[in-house]
Amino acid sequence: MSASKIYYTLTDEAPMLATHSFLPIVKAFTHSAHIEIEVPDISLAGRILANFPDFLNEDQKVPDYLSSLGQLATQPDANIIKLPNISASVPQLEEAIAELQKKGYALPNYPAEPKNDDEKIIHSRYAKVLGSAVNPVLREGNSDRRAPKSVKDYAKANPHRMGEWKADSKTSVAYMHNGDFYGTENSTTIENDGQYRIVFYGNDGSKKVLKDDAPLKAGEIIDSSVMNINALKAFVQTAINEAKEKNVLLSAHLKATMMKVSDPIIFGAVVETYFKDVFEKYRDTFKSLDINPNFGLATLYEKIAGHPQEAAIKADIEKTIENGPRIAMVNSDHGITNFHVSSDVIVDASMAALVRGGGKMWNKDGKEEDTVCIIPDRTYAGFYEAIVDDMKRNGAIDPRTFGSVPNVGLMAQKAEEYGSHDKTFQVSGNGVVKVEDENGTALLEQKVEQGDIFRMCQTKDAPVQDWVKLAVNRAKLSDTPAIFWLDKGRAHDAQIIKKVEKYLKNYDLTGLDIRIMDVKDAMLETLKRAREGKDTISVSGNVLRDYLTDMFPILELGTSAKMLSIVPLMNGGGLFETGAGGSAPKHIEQFLKEGYLRWDSLGEFLALQASLEHLAQTQNNSKAKVLSDALDEANAKFLATDKSPARKVGGIDNRGSHFYLAMYWAEALANQTKDAEISAHFKPVAAAMLDNETKINAELIAAQGQPQNIGGYYKPDENMEYAAMRPSATLDTIINGI
Repeated sequence: MSASKIYYTLTDEAPMLATHSFLPIVKAFTHSAHIEIEVPDISLAGRILANFPDFLNEDQKVPDYLSSLGQLATQPDANIIKLPNISASVPQLEEAIAELQKKGYALPNYPAEPKNDDEKIIHSRYAKVLGSAVNPVLREGNSDRRAPKSVKDYAKANPHRMGEWKADSKTSVAYMHNGDFYGTENSTTIENDGQYRIVFYGNDGSKKVLKDDAPLKAGEIIDSSVMNINALKAFVQTAINEAKEKNVLLSAHLKATMMKVSDPIIFGAVVETYFKDVFEKYRDTFKSLDINPNFGLATLYEKIAGHPQEAAIKADIEKTIENGPRIAMVNSDHGITNFHVSSDVIVDASMAALVRGGGKMWNKDGKEEDTVCIIPDRTYAGFYEAIVDDMKRNGAIDPRTFGSVPNVGLMAQKAEEYGSHDKTFQVSGNGVVKVEDENGTALLEQKVEQGDIFRMCQTKDAPVQDWVKLAVNRAKLSDTPAIFWLDKGRAHDAQIIKKVEKYLKNYDLTGLDIRIMDVKDAMLETLKRAREGKDTISVSGNVLRDYLTDMFPILELGTSAKMLSIVPLMNGGGLFETGAGGSAPKHIEQFLKEGYLRWDSLGEFLALQASLEHLAQTQNNSKAKVLSDALDEANAKFLATDKSPARKVGGIDNRGSHFYLAMYWAEALANQTKDAEISAHFKPVAAAMLDNETKINAELIAAQGQPQNIGGYYKPDENMEYAAMRPSATLDTIINGI
């Protein structure tokens, strides 16, 4: 029998560590079904090295695994398990480059503001690894995210802690009322195949091509919008005044990792407005030190270190904070504010944590307070305002009775804003930006002022058709109402609504409850139903998909890492995602300090089960089906016996949870009756694990409690990683013997 293949991605931080414990188990078990596991490296370090082969020695060069996986995703036999990776901010990119340089890789420095043609070329090459470089390449299908029944049942029986919401909570969402992307957006549907380019026409008669000829497909929707920088700064000042007047914290919530061009600029505007007296007083000093507010306080502090004015600048920064409003903290113990690094506070994770926590964030003393949440653009701010208002009216949700909110998300082929990076620009002067066709006819245009952020997005027709089909199928299969979250007041959504209404007519909707609702209304209706214990499928666009699949899982389950995330690829393959990685940096930091990895790999277990099931169906591999069914059984027992990582050193950690999953999986395989060969193969394995359970646990826990050296953060030493993540000789012997 020829081998089937699963591509199990190697990524970053905590998921990367977990892989070095779990992957040997996966390889050993799947070998019995003639399955090969390939491990393409799509980590931040791997992506950097793949983009700069001409700077490396022959023995340092690495394949461009991401491009290869992108090609594979268009093939019918694709089977990819995708773990969370770093969506790098500029500070993270610079840290990774520095680490690689220290290891002997002769990479060029990142030129944040390129001064010449050579630096512009290097800047554009590094741009390929910034932000959401991975997801748009691999997501050749739309998203189907939901909590498996076993996970939901466990969460109801073992509810996580919810903070108390009070009716008089001062927490609020602050957003712009003019000059934002929502207010300026225009949109149109393309009738014929063609080309487009983006051109800036200055009021002074200048002309600059921002993006040269690129293809358009018939039926696709294109949008353009502008964030007016002056309106943004005026809004931020209003939010500052509001927080000071209310005597609450001030926080900013953006997506600088995914929206890697626009959101760091917006973040910079928040920082510069809050500290405007400091930036004005030290304008010449900051200019000489090349300080850019987009990189936050962390980079500012690094650049003033050792400068004669360092103490004075720090004192003025502290004085500004003391005069208020107080800034919410990312890490109170280390003095890291919400304004330190743009990628530290990611809106979907931070706002979900705030809602779960009763509307609170942390102050500098490590105590919880209400906050004014800056989410400048109205496009999604209303989503968060609606849930905050609902919590004030109705109180915190009860995970024991709360319904489930699975999501069907439009994301294939770089749909919507997450595909906008190469079409987003900060404008250099006053004038007009036009999106022109090959004949020079303006398809879309925007008046702009110097410093404004222009953005163009594309959404192809085939992904929309596939998204509607997926939504109808999910509604039928689960007998659950489905709501399309589309705001008729938004130009882009108005175009999408026309397509949804058209393509829904292709299906028999008898007995189905499928609705289209504005985002705020959809949130309130979904919450009302969930509080009544009813399930509702949310059907949403790409960015909202991200926000919904953090918010509701965190409310329902306490974490978004336990979601089953399937991407049925449009050409027949499967992409299986393992959950969100927002907590990954904290977990690897804890591991390096005290040898304890709290990362929960349940997402990996669920994805592997779905991957094996898909492989069995598409390649007629009956042994893969046996493995899949047994893993499903093992996952249920894993939850029932509560073998996820404990909270602190001395309890079971990530490595211990892998052992128990392996033991339950071996037990299920030994006891199944569909394949006698597999049963015989795993009977001694299950017996050995059960007989040595106490010894293996002792060996795993003995490895905790001391600092770990894995030879690097962005590019660790593989042998050191395996040594750290496989500390039980007894378990290794059993796994290696399979």
